[in-house]
Amino acid sequence: MTHNRFPLSRLGRGVAASGLCALGLAVSTSAQALTVISFGGASGDAMQKAYYGPFAESAGVNVTPGDYNGELSRIRAMVETGNVSWDLVEMESPELVRGCFEGLFEPIDWGRLGLGGVLIDAAFDECGVGTFVWSTVLAYDADALDTPPTSWADFWDVEQFPGTRGLRRGAKYTLEFALMADGVPADEIYQVLESPEGVDRAFAKLDEIKEHIQWWEAGAQPPQWLVSGDVVMTSSYNGRIAAAQEEGSNLEIVWNESIYDLDYWAIVSGSDHVDEAYDFIAFASQPDTQAAYSSEIPYGPVHPDAIARLDDEQARRMPTHEENMEGALAVDTAFWVDYGEDLEQRFNAWAAR
Repeated sequence: MTHNRFPLSRLGRGVAASGLCALGLAVSTSAQALTVISFGGASGDAMQKAYYGPFAESAGVNVTPGDYNGELSRIRAMVETGNVSWDLVEMESPELVRGCFEGLFEPIDWGRLGLGGVLIDAAFDECGVGTFVWSTVLAYDADALDTPPTSWADFWDVEQFPGTRGLRRGAKYTLEFALMADGVPADEIYQVLESPEGVDRAFAKLDEIKEHIQWWEAGAQPPQWLVSGDVVMTSSYNGRIAAAQEEGSNLEIVWNESIYDLDYWAIVSGSDHVDEAYDFIAFASQPDTQAAYSSEIPYGPVHPDAIARLDDEQARRMPTHEENMEGALAVDTAFWVDYGEDLEQRFNAWAAR
């Protein structure tokens, strides 16, 4: 399954807002606690303000939030033992696909949610409901560079843009950026990577700047390194750079040739609170609540009407803003499910040399 780039026309098309009552969803007033697991951090804080608290108040359902690091093994152990203590989890797309194949998540009844034709196309998945769009972007220290970079080709140009660069320590995103720097159009990236010659081409491009790379392994590192002067430019999650900008750092984002993906809500198989989970997903997918979340952290809403509820400055910081989508590449989830393990092993061996 491939998450194709959603059309820009969907982002600007008005869709009538509807609440839980209009969706015909049952609202429980005597439910036990609904356990919702996310990746925590700034995003988890935003979810508390936009989703958990307001949903608990409006639906009368106690929400117990928790954090994890995306480990599918923890969910697998719960389902296999029948000891399911999590009801709803935030999932990245490759893990969602794997978990769905293994039967770890409930298939989504889209008719029950009443969101068909409302959310952006990429939000619809067999076992998941997209909740926000995030991007991996090129970010740079505007105080350290006289000329701003505009592409990954510039990132690779160590003569015009001297200094140490940061890249994520892993094949995912890194290989795509290498091929972009080598002139492969965004819409041909995964076609090229499916061939051994294309993979060799990506690693050969990485060889060119290997000695100039400082590898990051946590999302907090790129903005920290930019602020400290350890790197002059780096790949980074857009929300992390936005947080540093709010703290006064003179960092800039290059949206061109960014890579975007969605995180999804998935209902754990064997949950005792499936009804409440559906109600929560519907609540968290409405324009007002989506806008409330995106106001706290600049990850793009999956409901097009939410953009209209943000002020212009907020909207322009979203990966889903029309201008930021130009030249962007959607992560091909099916590709990374099929080839990810082998490519990560090759990358780790290459990086260790």
